[in-house]
Amino acid sequence: MSTASLSAAAAANAARRGNVWGRRALIALAWLAFAVFLLLPLFVVLSEALKQGFGTFFEAILEPDALAALKLTLIAVGISVPLNLVFGVAAAWCVTKFEFPGKSILVTLIDLPFSVSPVIAGLIYVLLFGAQGYFGEWLSDRDIQIVFAVPGIVLATIFVTFPFVARELIPLMQEQGTQEEEAARLLGANGWQMFWHVTLPNIKWGLIYGVVLCTARAMGEFGAVSVVSGHIRGVTNTLPLHVEILYNEYNHVAAFSIATLLLLMALVILLLKQWSESRLSRSKVKADDE
Repeated sequence: MSTASLSAAAAANAARRGNVWGRRALIALAWLAFAVFLLLPLFVVLSEALKQGFGTFFEAILEPDALAALKLTLIAVGISVPLNLVFGVAAAWCVTKFEFPGKSILVTLIDLPFSVSPVIAGLIYVLLFGAQGYFGEWLSDRDIQIVFAVPGIVLATIFVTFPFVARELIPLMQEQGTQEEEAARLLGANGWQMFWHVTLPNIKWGLIYGVVLCTARAMGEFGAVSVVSGHIRGVTNTLPLHVEILYNEYNHVAAFSIATLLLLMALVILLLKQWSESRLSRSKVKADDE
């Protein structure tokens, strides 16, 4: 073997060793960032929540105001997620299956909550439905209260979460095209039959993934809900707002206990997200193979 060949082989080995050490350094840096920015805060939350034992932990969770906050959070999620599911499917169906005037405007409006601060969204509802708002006098005359009540919290939650289902389905349905629906139409299927037997089976995992993301956002929403809730303890406080109040009152153990409850709920949502994401990936691979 010539000297040039030996030199080239040595240089290649050195480059490979350098690449290995570079990869290891990047992996170590990623794990370090993961530990500092995620694992350490989670450890602090759990340790503070259990600082005075399990008795204090469960007492904080089972306290009436905490249960009221949990109930209101579940109500907001239970109303906003199904409505956004219906809207997301309808919007994705319209955008991907039909051509119509204003289509680009609809797509832009779907992305609006991503570009508007949640606090600004909450303020808009106050300016519309508050006592001094545009519809305030009309609502007051009919004894209808939206702001600083449950309807305002639900409306704010719907606003900040409605893009998630639609934004998950639109690219998926665009990739699938309209050939199967057209074939079903030629075979005599009506609109509902096409949706239930053709479209829905193709988008079900993407739909579940969008619903999971929507649920996670609805549970953790703070900004818009904080503006429209009025912070009425035991009445209009969701779990994130209840955590803020307890922390501001220096009741740190109770605040971290409620935060742990939110953490457990988020963990369930994360597991559902991973499961739906894996099923969605498998369905895409299967579609590509076919």
